[in-house]
Amino acid sequence: MAPEEIKVPATWAVVKLGKFVESQKGKKPKNEAKEKSASHTIPYVDIQTFEEKIVRTWTDGVGCHPCYESDFLMVWDGSRSGLVGKGVNGALGSTLVRINFPLMVNDYAYYFLKSKYQQINTRAKGSGTPHVDPDLLWNYDFPIPPLKEQYRIVEKIEELFSELDRGIENLTNGQEGIKVYRQALLKHAFEGKFTAQWREKNKELLEDAEVILERIKFEREHIYRHEITAWEIEGKIGSKPRSPKLLSPLSTEELAGLPELSKGWAWFSIGDSCLESTLGKMLDKEKNKGELKPYLRNINVRWGRFNLDNLLEMRFEKAELSRYGLKDGDLVICEGGEPGRSAVWRGLFGGDMLIQKALHRVRFTHSVNSFFVQKYFELCASNRRLEKMFTGTTIKHLTGEKLARMAIPICSIDEQLQILQILEEKLSEVDQLQLAIAISLGQSEALRQSILQKAFSGQLVSQDPNDEPASELLSRINSEISKPQHVKKKKAS
Repeated sequence: MAPEEIKVPATWAVVKLGKFVESQKGKKPKNEAKEKSASHTIPYVDIQTFEEKIVRTWTDGVGCHPCYESDFLMVWDGSRSGLVGKGVNGALGSTLVRINFPLMVNDYAYYFLKSKYQQINTRAKGSGTPHVDPDLLWNYDFPIPPLKEQYRIVEKIEELFSELDRGIENLTNGQEGIKVYRQALLKHAFEGKFTAQWREKNKELLEDAEVILERIKFEREHIYRHEITAWEIEGKIGSKPRSPKLLSPLSTEELAGLPELSKGWAWFSIGDSCLESTLGKMLDKEKNKGELKPYLRNINVRWGRFNLDNLLEMRFEKAELSRYGLKDGDLVICEGGEPGRSAVWRGLFGGDMLIQKALHRVRFTHSVNSFFVQKYFELCASNRRLEKMFTGTTIKHLTGEKLARMAIPICSIDEQLQILQILEEKLSEVDQLQLAIAISLGQSEALRQSILQKAFSGQLVSQDPNDEPASELLSRINSEISKPQHVKKKKAS
């Protein structure tokens, strides 16, 4: 299929991008130093330098190719190939190419290639390290307006982009503000501030911590006896249900730094407040026997929800189904990856879902609501209290032992449900705000592309009939590059 012909004003011209371009690929310096010195005065220009103006190393210039502020730069190799940035005086980095268009406004060409980044990047060549496809790059149809109009176009682009960037900055600040507000909501929820008036009106529903603990003990024992009976009826298949055991009380050190709670609240360890906690099954394709069942991995658990795309299956024996299976209301917690990331299982798949070794399954009694605890995990993640429970230096983990000793604030189940109702209403408003900002940010990027599209079709600024036509400019460029003393740099390939 023939490429679509570019429609431009009569005073413009269209040429192949590579026809007049000067380009040069960078080289790694022979001599490089981390600090600037009398012998190493030239900044080595890499991606970070032209993006953030941060110089990481310096060179004496031996064996290097220079680049200048009048150039613009393109990432030639790597995952960001095709990315362009404004030029910097220094030694050109080995993964970069400097680009210059003699006798033209370089910023005009810079913005043209900026509009092509997505296409250049997704069509990069190379099976190992990707790099820009020169056949694609240098064969773009390059619309060239009169020289004065190039200046007007660049000025208008930068004016509109500046306004757009201010809007994006405000939206981004709004996102940060929403994060802070969300954390404040969670903090107030677990300080009992949402239910202060409710407690005054419902004093008969309030319970002391001792009463709550005794009820949890009774519920655990009742469920245990029921499971023992069922295990015996089924012929004692699988492991015998474990007898519930209370842990030692939380120590002064474990409670250090935790806020004071409202009347009727108390700090419980997860091990004391739950019915059981189980770490998922080890994946071993050679040893695993039984029936193929879908299972959750770390990647399937997001904050407050599950992503069930790309589920895998593993063999589970019949005796393992209860140990690693999920029931409605189970709290599923990541052991690694992002330890503590959690969501409550809602009985999807008819309950036929299991967990793999990277996940904890915590099952609570009727006195503790799983959603209540999950929201507390979100608070602990946002205020970094959760990190204190991790083990490991490089790779962090939330072990079963640490999870069992994690302190959570517990109040009566009636107050838990009341808090969840208020919290969900407020967080729903927050989610709507986040969605609106995300949509606006997406529209901002679409607007940026629309500005560039109009710029290179002659619709962004008006044409001046007094401007010298682009054909005259191209004639001068042709004359310049045909002079014997003119040496055209070899295009990057």
